[in-house]
Amino acid sequence: MLSSEVVEGDESYEFTWVGKKASIVEANKPIRKTLRPCEEESVNWNTTKNLYIEGDNLEVLKLLQESYLGKVKMIYIDPPYNTGNDFIYNDDFKVNTEEYAKESGEYSDSGNRMFRNTDSNGRFHSDWCSMIYSRILIARNLLTNDGIIMVSIDEREYANVRKICDEIFGEKNYFGDIVWEATTQPINTGVARFGLQKKTESILMYGKNKNEVMGFNLEEIEDRLLYPHIGRYGKCRFEIIEKSDSGGYSRPSMKFKILGQYPRDGKRWQIGEEVARKLEEDGKVEIIEGIIKKAVYPEDEVGRKQYKPFWSLLRADVVGTAQNGKDELNSIMGSPIGFDTVKSISLMKKLLSYMGDNYIVLDFFSGSATTAHAVMQLNAEDGGHRKFIMVQLPEATDEKSEAYKAGYKNICEIGKERIRRAGKKIIEENRDKEGIENLDIGFRVLKLDESNMTDVYYSPDEYSQDLLARLESNIKTGRNDLDLLFSCLLEWGLPLSLPYSSERIEGYTVHNYNNGDFIACFEENIPDSVIKEIAKKQPLRAVFRDSSFANSPAKINVGEIFKLLAPDTRVKVI
Repeated sequence: MLSSEVVEGDESYEFTWVGKKASIVEANKPIRKTLRPCEEESVNWNTTKNLYIEGDNLEVLKLLQESYLGKVKMIYIDPPYNTGNDFIYNDDFKVNTEEYAKESGEYSDSGNRMFRNTDSNGRFHSDWCSMIYSRILIARNLLTNDGIIMVSIDEREYANVRKICDEIFGEKNYFGDIVWEATTQPINTGVARFGLQKKTESILMYGKNKNEVMGFNLEEIEDRLLYPHIGRYGKCRFEIIEKSDSGGYSRPSMKFKILGQYPRDGKRWQIGEEVARKLEEDGKVEIIEGIIKKAVYPEDEVGRKQYKPFWSLLRADVVGTAQNGKDELNSIMGSPIGFDTVKSISLMKKLLSYMGDNYIVLDFFSGSATTAHAVMQLNAEDGGHRKFIMVQLPEATDEKSEAYKAGYKNICEIGKERIRRAGKKIIEENRDKEGIENLDIGFRVLKLDESNMTDVYYSPDEYSQDLLARLESNIKTGRNDLDLLFSCLLEWGLPLSLPYSSERIEGYTVHNYNNGDFIACFEENIPDSVIKEIAKKQPLRAVFRDSSFANSPAKINVGEIFKLLAPDTRVKVI
């Protein structure tokens, strides 16, 4: 500080950490993976438009880029909290302690450690930032121009997520924070002596292009959040006007009657008698479930309403708490599952309702699948056609956990079973509702796996006649027709949730995707008569295996048949 010389080097305002460049490289690195369908674990496989995908979300997001580029209107994520422990996401950009120490200058030239690895130093946050950065970077590509992303986050990484989203989406596309009253039981954070206790969590909201988010009037939305009830004169919110009458709060003079009722035992009024009489006269106090409450209407706050850096507070009595979410999960599963933090269905329905009633929502940290549950519930209530894509790493449950004891070996098993049970329950509860039979309570299960194509890595001198025979098929052993079909969908960038059916033509299985847009047959030695029947359907695309044809002339003949009967069809042989 006493030096007369300025530190050398250029300076600029930037947000960086050890591993950031590697996380960008990782986001753009190609992969040889595919998504394998699992029909037996799905519900309404042929007709559902919902997806449940098991696998590392970074790799899944990469695979979805072609099929869902610019097609997702809402992304909601509740990423894992940063506890300082190693992540279950094995990304290549992660650095070990020694590498980090070298890059960040954690050790002095003489080899002495400069600081301890606590939550105040960089490595605690670096791995987490790298993990979330690459995923949000790819996720942005999936959003529609008028799409939004909502990120639930606690205070430990809030500042970093803000900076990351500002960089990826641009500060101008920041809508604000929704503050959720996550608990009605304050958590002591060590500053209770200042009257500060943790009760809320933030949900950050960014648009891909804020100016194109149509039908999204922030003032109207804030009004709905501020005034969720209907009172004598229209929309309002009800506020309790009682408080404790014990100790230093005791006020005998504040125990008069309002609407003919005294305060409840152990309570006294928060307002004076003169104010109470005016509210009675104006009709702005009501008895709500046996409790006297004050009704606050929009006109009561004209001139006093100030816009904050967040929209408004989502109150626990309106959208529930984390404990409500946990209770809902345990109830639908029939036993305690052991999740500590679960978003409530009411909270998710509130968020989903902002974006309309016909769109795709993606949750790539889906956990117990609250988002999917809320989508089905909200669709049942308002007749909407929202579709969900859930992505979850099949993280193993602890053998000592309640979930493991209940038979769930990983988190995906919990999420899938919850959706199955929730769907059945919603149908039962709305049995008499018109059109409920059309509600989509199904989902297609897809699982991340290595490519269907065999890996050829032999050098010329390693080939033998026996080896060549074993390489006759370019498809890995154990892969079935649906595996091949869905790998083609990913390659061609087709949505994975369109209608599917199959039929037998002369004893050969023919797969029909999206009512004839895409037809495939992966049988061996397909005769010309079957090829002609497929061509007569005039699909947009047709796919066959290389081994579907006895020889090269037979393969060439397929092209000639399609030129004659379906000249506009794109034919591919894999």
